[in-house]
Amino acid sequence: MKNALIRIPLLLLLLTACGGNGNTSLEELLASGSLEQIKEKKKALAEEQRALATSLRRVDSAIQSRELKKNVPLVSTLELSPRPFVHYLELQGDVQTRQNVLLYPEMAGTLVRVLVKDGDAVAKGQVLARIDDGGMASALEQLRTQAALSETTFERQKRLWEQNIGSEIQYLQAKASYEAAVNQVKQAESQLAKSIIRAPFSGIVDEVMQEEGSTVNPGAGMPVFRLINLAEMYVQVDVPESHLDGVTAGKQVQIFIPVLGDSITTEVRQTGNYINPANRTFRVEIPVPNKGGDIKPNLTARVRINDYTNPEALLIPPGAISENSQGEQFVYVAEGVGDDQVGKAVRRVVRTGLAQGDVIEILSGVSEGEYIIIEGARRVREGQAIEIINRA
Repeated sequence: MKNALIRIPLLLLLLTACGGNGNTSLEELLASGSLEQIKEKKKALAEEQRALATSLRRVDSAIQSRELKKNVPLVSTLELSPRPFVHYLELQGDVQTRQNVLLYPEMAGTLVRVLVKDGDAVAKGQVLARIDDGGMASALEQLRTQAALSETTFERQKRLWEQNIGSEIQYLQAKASYEAAVNQVKQAESQLAKSIIRAPFSGIVDEVMQEEGSTVNPGAGMPVFRLINLAEMYVQVDVPESHLDGVTAGKQVQIFIPVLGDSITTEVRQTGNYINPANRTFRVEIPVPNKGGDIKPNLTARVRINDYTNPEALLIPPGAISENSQGEQFVYVAEGVGDDQVGKAVRRVVRTGLAQGDVIEILSGVSEGEYIIIEGARRVREGQAIEIINRA
């Protein structure tokens, strides 16, 4: 602007000088010149007048532009273009396992053998401990001997009966004696089996709670072992009912376990069908792979469930959104921007969706390709002139 103002007096000085010389020449020309010379002089003066007028208009335009920009807010804009948007619901839960049980004795007696120690891996059905059976094993052998004798007697009586030798009552008595002996053996075997504590599933003996020589009793409520299977772990979280449609089986889940500093990517295995009336939530179960065995029951886990995905979302920073007294959310769009980056701020009422991190989805009110004012939006008014200093 300073350069333009400096050129004005210089131009006027030049024209004045030319005009002075021109006046002397003009007097002489008017006094003695020919008509053609006078017309030529008129033409030259007219051209000088037009050049001066053009220069003055350019100077006025520059002055006006500089004065206008003094009062124009400086803003930054963001061009709306579709891009992927993935929203995660963040919750907290605990790691659990269904195979985490306390093993109790099924009969009273002395714990004569403990065959495992803390941390041992065991297979399903493996013997973990034995309880003194109080002579039940010897009694079982006697019953088996009696059962074998009853079987032999029954087989002989059966063959005689088939040959029409002997009475029917003798055959039936032999059969009944044999069946009773077999049942007694089965009952004794079942009772004796209670003196053995076996692993109900494959896993790890987490703790041996009773030592050899101690007396155990089913009624005392004292467990002998804790057995855990760490292969089938899961996290259970309570999800608000408002996310019932977004959180379904198969949805991607990111699990972070702070203690281990480890993240796991998995999927929702099961969603509950019951809404808890106390907190208006439903249960979600997420499997947790545990090949290394580092994940333990009851560890705290942070869960991020992918409940919404839009591959072509219009996203803007939340700070670009304002709200009026009617509760309507709105943004400012830069319109009519010229080469000098000056335009006009136009208010648009918008409908927003979910937010994630530093962006929020715009569902309606603006279109792809428009420029949203993201910095300086709080300083502008509807229809106000703006100058864009940065476009994104």
